[in-house]
Amino acid sequence: MRKILVTSALPYANGSIHLGHLVEYIQTDIWVRFQKMQGNITYYICADDTHGTPIMLMAEKEKISPEKLVENMYKEHARDFKDFQINFDNFYSTNSSENKELSEDIYKALVKNNKILEKEIEQFYDSDKDMFLPDRFIKGKCPKCNAEDQYGDSCEVCGSTYNPTDLINPYSVLTGSSPIKKKTKHYFFKLSECSDFLLKWTKSGTLQKEASNKLDEWFKSGLSDWDISRDSPYFGFEIPDAPGKYFYVWLDAPIGYMASFKNFAKKMNLSFDDFWKDEKKSELIHFIGKDILYFHALFWPATLEFSNFRKPTKIFAHGFLTVNGEKMSKSRGTFITARSYLDSIKNTDFLRYYYSSKLNDSMEDIDLNFNDFISKVNSDLVGKLINIPSRTSGFIVKYFKNKLVSKKVFLDKDYSNLLNEIVNLKEEVNSLYEQRLFSKLVKLLMSHVEKLNEFISAKEPWILAKDESQHVDNSELHHICSVCLHAFRAIIIYMSPITPDLSLKISIFFNEQPYELFDDVKSESLMINKYEHLMKRLDLSDIDKMLKDK
Repeated sequence: MRKILVTSALPYANGSIHLGHLVEYIQTDIWVRFQKMQGNITYYICADDTHGTPIMLMAEKEKISPEKLVENMYKEHARDFKDFQINFDNFYSTNSSENKELSEDIYKALVKNNKILEKEIEQFYDSDKDMFLPDRFIKGKCPKCNAEDQYGDSCEVCGSTYNPTDLINPYSVLTGSSPIKKKTKHYFFKLSECSDFLLKWTKSGTLQKEASNKLDEWFKSGLSDWDISRDSPYFGFEIPDAPGKYFYVWLDAPIGYMASFKNFAKKMNLSFDDFWKDEKKSELIHFIGKDILYFHALFWPATLEFSNFRKPTKIFAHGFLTVNGEKMSKSRGTFITARSYLDSIKNTDFLRYYYSSKLNDSMEDIDLNFNDFISKVNSDLVGKLINIPSRTSGFIVKYFKNKLVSKKVFLDKDYSNLLNEIVNLKEEVNSLYEQRLFSKLVKLLMSHVEKLNEFISAKEPWILAKDESQHVDNSELHHICSVCLHAFRAIIIYMSPITPDLSLKISIFFNEQPYELFDDVKSESLMINKYEHLMKRLDLSDIDKMLKDK
């Protein structure tokens, strides 16, 4: 039995959860549910990322305190995740006592290990706003590829990272004015001294090959020391023994993984050290977007290494979401929040299934094409999967008092073979889930759904039902409908991590407790309830409503 701690990147507390965010949370949630259905001890941890100048300025704009702003956003995020069946074991906040304590302890350990450098730097200062400008509040031309309107820390076009003062023709996002350079004392993590450790660690199998290749580009250009401090005014944790200086949000944000688990461990009487100190006792898995690979695969492991904590076992990076082939955009009306989806379409299994049909183990972007979304959901889930109980269960209820033939006594070997072929998919299903090859998994399971529908069409139970001699136990009609429902149940169990709401409804249909293990495919339920309508077909009006509600 494995012990696994899994995290998703922390959502920033200055905006709503949107469909782009959900690519990661759905992918992670599916993988975690799979691990739990394997019987592995698995904890899924997350938190709101609450610090930084954007939070401070947004609170100022809304005339509330930053603490009140992050409290309000926490409630919204927690509600959206819960309604989307993102099943965190603990969803917490980086603005917590645990995070403050851990951030200070890690910083002090880095100081002790001579990994913190104090030096005077020049930084952009907005005279109109009377404050130093953080990276995301400066824009200009990328110094590497000359792309326009890039932020002060990294380029969204070429992926380069740089200092804000390297930008060409910089301007303040807050006032539009040209910032001046002003000297200030900052604290740096000596990332440049960590190259040997990081070169070895990033080649250890922790990263996807394409992620490792991307890091090679950064190693070749040389690792720069990392500025981990910001000047007042700033919403965050003050650096010990440095009045008016605060930890940069990217220092305490990943420590939020640790803080959330520490909070959870205390509630559940678990050992914090088993998951954050000893790599032999547990696995640590991070799911992230490819845009934050630099922070998670360089800064984060180096911080952990030189503050005496364990490093991640695996970092799984994914691509972005495009909508109808283009980047999500408010101007195009394709910037869609989780709440708009929930209010309009409601069925979260639809999006979970659609994303799964696109996701694999790579960093490739995936596209949400509305016509394809409607077509796939209606064809696969409504037209094929739910079609199986819809076409067969009525005969079981009407003629056989809701009772199925046991799969142990099928008289026709073809029936047993049909069922066993699906039950025996377990190892292949496990492998595809483990490798995050969800699109291949969906294709595999849907190929067997299609076989079942072909079997039903070939056997024509509706024709057999016209013959009164078939209305007796162990008749051909009884066997045909029973084998289809047993096979359908097995497929639903395998799909449970992807479509948890449907899985729950089907367990009730079969008079069972919610499916908790893949081994449940070996058992059987012989009594069914009357089939109730499970899914409403999607049409363009649902999409139109979602886009209007965005």
